[in-house]
Amino acid sequence: MPDTQTDSAPVTANNPWAASYPPGVPSTIAPLSYHSIGDLFEQAAGRFADRPAFTCMGKTITYADLSRQSLAVATWLQANGLKKGDRVAVMMPNILQNPVTVFGILRAGCTVVNVNPLYTPRELEHQLNDSGAKAIFVLENFAHTVEQVRSRTGLQHVVVASMGDLLGLKGVLVNFVVRKVKKLVPAWSLPGHVPFRSVLSRGAAGTYTRPVVTASDVAFLQYTGGTTGVSKGATLTHSNLLSNLAQIELWLQPAFIRKPRPEHLTFICALPLYHIFALTVNALMGLSTGGHNVLIPNPRDIPGFVKELQKLHFHIFPGLNTLFNALMNNPDFAKIDFSGLILTLGGGMAVQRPVAERWKQMTGCPIAEGYGLSETSPVATANRFDSDTFTGTIGLPLPSTEIDIRGEDDRSLPLGEVGEICIRGPQVMAGYWQRPDETARAIGPDGFFRSGDLGYMTPAGYTKIVDRKKDMILVSGFNVYPNEIEEVAVTHPGILEAAAIGVPDEHSGEAVKLFVVRRDESLTEADVKAHCAEALTNYKRPKFVEFRTELPKSNVGKILRKDLRS
Repeated sequence: MPDTQTDSAPVTANNPWAASYPPGVPSTIAPLSYHSIGDLFEQAAGRFADRPAFTCMGKTITYADLSRQSLAVATWLQANGLKKGDRVAVMMPNILQNPVTVFGILRAGCTVVNVNPLYTPRELEHQLNDSGAKAIFVLENFAHTVEQVRSRTGLQHVVVASMGDLLGLKGVLVNFVVRKVKKLVPAWSLPGHVPFRSVLSRGAAGTYTRPVVTASDVAFLQYTGGTTGVSKGATLTHSNLLSNLAQIELWLQPAFIRKPRPEHLTFICALPLYHIFALTVNALMGLSTGGHNVLIPNPRDIPGFVKELQKLHFHIFPGLNTLFNALMNNPDFAKIDFSGLILTLGGGMAVQRPVAERWKQMTGCPIAEGYGLSETSPVATANRFDSDTFTGTIGLPLPSTEIDIRGEDDRSLPLGEVGEICIRGPQVMAGYWQRPDETARAIGPDGFFRSGDLGYMTPAGYTKIVDRKKDMILVSGFNVYPNEIEEVAVTHPGILEAAAIGVPDEHSGEAVKLFVVRRDESLTEADVKAHCAEALTNYKRPKFVEFRTELPKSNVGKILRKDLRS
C-alpha cells in the first residue's frame, strides 16, 4: 500500500471541503511508493501469494497463479516483438483471462487498450486504428467482430481465448455449453491466430526481460467520447492510476470505523473491467489491499447474479444505480447475507435517492456516491465512507484534488453558483491520445480539466451536479454521444436528418431517443432501429424513434437539441 501522510490543510476560500474531511484523512497523498503498476503488482504478488486474487464461475486463482500466468503473457508478448509502449487491445468480459492478460501487458511494458466486447465492427475498427494496437486478446464469442475488421487495421497478432481456458476440467464442459448448447460463439475465422492457452504455455517456456517503466509512461488508453462524438483515448499514465489508487485508499480508511477491517477484503466485481470504474476500484484496489475480487461475467443475468451473491461473504460492492435497482427487485435478494458489507460505492451515473434509501434499508449499508470520468482515472470526488447519510451530491474532492466551479469566462464562481465543474489533481489524464487540439480544449494552462458537467459547491465543500454542458447521454453509466448516433442514422438512404437526445429511463437512467426527418415516407421505426443496430453497440441504439417534418434549428442552421428536450 502506498505510504500516506497525515497532515491536514487549513480551510481557505479555495478549499472549503477541507473542514468536511473525515478525522485523520490528510488533504494530500504522499509521494508514490511505486514507479509503475508492474512494481505494485510484483510487490503485491509476493506479499499475498497464497491469497485468492480472482474468482469466476467457481474457479479461484491465487496471487501466485496470477503472477505466474501474467508473466507468461508478458514473456510471450516480448518474444513476439512487442516492445515497451506498444499498444495491446483487450476485448473480454469479466473472466479470469482478463486480469491475467491486462497485468501481463503491463508487465511487458506495453499499453493496455480496453475494448468493449459488444462493439460493432465500425466501433472496433476506429479504436484499433486510432490506438495503433499491434495485438488483440479477444474472447472467442467476439472473434467474429475482429475477423470483419482485421484486414483494415495494423494488428499483427490475434490471441483468442475461450470461456473455459482457466477453469480446469470444468472448462471443457463450460466451452461445450457456451458453444453448442447456448450457441454464444458465432462462426469466425482468423488465420494465424494464437489460442490463449498456447500463449500461456509458450510464455512459460520463454525468458522474460523486466522493462524499465516510469511513472510518466502510458499504462492505459481508455476510450471515451470526451467533449465531442469522436471516440478518443484518454491517455492514463502509471502515475495517474497509482495516484488515484492512493487517493481512494486514504478515503477508504474511515469506512472501517463502522465495521472493523477484515483480514481479507472481498470485492464484488460486476462492473466490466474494461470500464475505468471497475479497473481502478476493483482490479487495482484489490491488488494493493491483497483483496479478493469475485468476477461476474454477466451481471444482466440478475437471478444468476443473486444466486452467486448468496454463496459469498463480501465487503465492498461497487455498482451503478441501475444495477442496485435491478438487484433489489429480485425476490431472492433479501436472502443474501449482508453482514459483511462495509462499503457500497455508487458511480458511473447519478444514484437516485429512493434507490439509495431502499438499498440501506435492505442491506444495512448506505451507498456512498462518487464522481469521476475516464479522464480522471476515474475518481475525483466521493462522499464520506464513514457516513450513514445519503447527501444527493457527488461528495468532496479526494486528497490532492481540487474542484473549481467556473463560469463561461473561465473564472471561478462563488459557492452556490452553477458553473462547469473543473478538476485538477494527479489523477487527471496526460491528454487525449494524439489529439493535442482536443487536449488543449479539455485541459487549461492551469491544469484544470473541464468536465462538461454543470454543478455548484455548497459551503461545506460538497458538489452537486445539476446538468450537463455537453449533449452527452448517460446510459447505465456509459457515455453516449448524439453526434455518433446521428452520423450513423443519416447514412440510411431514407433519412434526411436526425437528432438524438437522452430521455429519462427507469432502468438505465437515460435512454436514447432519435428524432428523424424522413426522405422516404415509407421508412418505419423498425427500419431505423435495425439500421442503427448494425453500427452501434446495444446501449447506444435508439430506444425511441419519433418522426418529425422538420427539426428545430438556430439561425445558422445548427440543430437545437435543447429545443427537442423541452
